[in-house]
Amino acid sequence: MGKNNFRVKSIKTKLILIMIALLGMTILLIWSMNELFLPAYYQYTKISMLEEYFSETGEIVGKDQDYNDGVGELSEESTLALEILSANNSANVYVFRMSEFFGNILYTFSYPASDKITDFQKERVKEKTLDYIYQMENYQNYYQGTKGRELIKETSNYSVCKVLDRRIGSYYLELFGKLDSGSFVYVNTNFQSMTENINIFNSFIFYAGLGVILFGAVVMVFVSSSFTKPVLKLTEIAKRMSELDFEVRYPVTTQDEIGVLGSSINTLSETLEKTISELKAANNELQKDIEEKTQIDEMRKEFLSNVSHELKTPIALIQGYAEGLYDNINDDSGSREFYCEVIIDEAGKMNKMVKKLLTLNQIEFGKNQISYEHFDITEVVRQVINSAALLAGQKGAVINMPVYDPVYVWADEYMVEEVVTNYISNAVNHVAGELRINVNIVKNEDVVRVSVFNTGKCIPEEELDKIWIKFYKVDKARTREYGGSGIGLSIVKAIMNSMNRQCGVINHEDGVEFWFELDIR
Repeated sequence: MGKNNFRVKSIKTKLILIMIALLGMTILLIWSMNELFLPAYYQYTKISMLEEYFSETGEIVGKDQDYNDGVGELSEESTLALEILSANNSANVYVFRMSEFFGNILYTFSYPASDKITDFQKERVKEKTLDYIYQMENYQNYYQGTKGRELIKETSNYSVCKVLDRRIGSYYLELFGKLDSGSFVYVNTNFQSMTENINIFNSFIFYAGLGVILFGAVVMVFVSSSFTKPVLKLTEIAKRMSELDFEVRYPVTTQDEIGVLGSSINTLSETLEKTISELKAANNELQKDIEEKTQIDEMRKEFLSNVSHELKTPIALIQGYAEGLYDNINDDSGSREFYCEVIIDEAGKMNKMVKKLLTLNQIEFGKNQISYEHFDITEVVRQVINSAALLAGQKGAVINMPVYDPVYVWADEYMVEEVVTNYISNAVNHVAGELRINVNIVKNEDVVRVSVFNTGKCIPEEELDKIWIKFYKVDKARTREYGGSGIGLSIVKAIMNSMNRQCGVINHEDGVEFWFELDIR
């Protein structure tokens, strides 16, 4: 978990650093572009403005027909238009005419008017005019000279130069051209302020950039948290999934990549939970199969051991008495008849035990198909009692059963008769004391309970669960005395299990009660 937290925090830090780096690079790029390209762009823009001023001046002057015909000065309308052009733009516009009189050049200022222009401005315009006219005749010498003037653009109508005013140490952009009417136009604008503007702008970018970076870092802390919190949640879910805890789910509230990932994690959790559940079920089934196989092997070994033990005594008796008959140990007919009766009796016991084993085997392995019928259980019990009455009378015991109305149940009649027979036979064989056997039928809502009670010794509590095991005998001597094999109660248990009903035994102070239940509905 520690590594996962470290990685998530690293992602958050990386996002913040990337944000700061991007902002810093953007600011640096803007600053670099200002330094490298803004002066050239500024100069290009200024030149375009000068050219636009020249064109507009030409249009204004060109519309003044009297002025162009040489009749008079610029009209008030033209003068006002030139004032607006000059005032609204950071440029000085001069419109004038030149004429030669006896070798001297005379200047007539149309705009600004002669009375509105200073002598210094007049001399400066005259100087510029001579410079430009001179350079037209001697271009190379002029521009390579010491005038501090750099020709930037030249057309048939005008020239644009970058000029250094050595007196004040500032650069200007100048345009000198001739209109179609013959008038000259001189326009100049300060170029030095551009450098100051760039420095101010770069300084502003630097401080503003620091503020933007700090603000961006703070914003990125919160923004990155909104990204890392879902990642942390998904990491915690993945950790719990690795610990086989599939109850937790990611709350999907968005349809972005995180939401899709959360949905996939939820689907994966559900699939893994289902798969592991199926694997556990399969493992349990496999474990049951292994246990069942082990149990079957143990039962087979125990069965062989018990059968061998149960058959050993009757086989030995039959063999001994048969050999006695063969050797004519006793010649009298009474002894031979006794020998034959013992052989027949032991063979009958063996036959009876084998039949019971076959019946038990068929029931336990499902070979004896259950056939459900609707029959009167009281009639079945009464018939079994009638059949066992003679045997009980020989022992001096009495079988009591109250008179019941017909009680119909759903079960296999033949198997139920086998259960009742085993219970009553078992009661007759173990009855003692008062020699009383009570049979009762108790009807409840959905089931009926049949119980057989006999007076006598109780079964030890630690052996109550064992009496249903094949060949198990509580009192081996007594069981042998009446010829029991220890299979009867095993058959009862197998029959009741095959019908998915209950059976059991209860100890009382004066005897033992065996019971079983059947469905009424």
